[in-house]
Amino acid sequence: MTPTDITLHRKTNELELSFPGQGSFRLSAEFLRVYSPSAEVRGHGKGQEKLQTGKLHVEIKDLVPVGNYALQLIFSDGHDSGIYSWNYLFDLCRNQQALWQDYLEQLNQAGGSRDPDEQVVKFFS
Repeated sequence: MTPTDITLHRKTNELELSFPGQGSFRLSAEFLRVYSPSAEVRGHGKGQEKLQTGKLHVEIKDLVPVGNYALQLIFSDGHDSGIYSWNYLFDLCRNQQALWQDYLEQLNQAGGSRDPDEQVVKFFS
C-alpha cells in the first residue's frame, strides 16, 4: 500500500506515514533502525538476524525515494543500506506495538541495551 503522505519530524525524530483509509502512523528512528530490512540487520535467511543494540539516539538524516515503491533511510550511525518498501513500512506501522515488544524482549534476553553508553550485565543464581 502506497502512503499518501510522508513527513520526517526532526524534533521528535519520527517518520510519519499516512495510508489511504488507514490513517497516519509515527515510527521512531530507533524502531526503523532496529527493523531495517537490510542484509546487515536481517541476514540472508531465517536465523541470521543480528540484534541491534545501542540505537536509542540514532537519527534519520535523510530520506531518499527509490523509484515509486520504497524509501532508503540514511541514519546518523552511518547505516544506509535498508530499502523500505511501501508494503514493509505499512507492515511496520500496523504491527509496531508487537514488534517493539518483541525487540525489547530479545534485547533483555541478550543482555543488550538501547543506550549505546550503557552495558547490561546479567547474573544468574
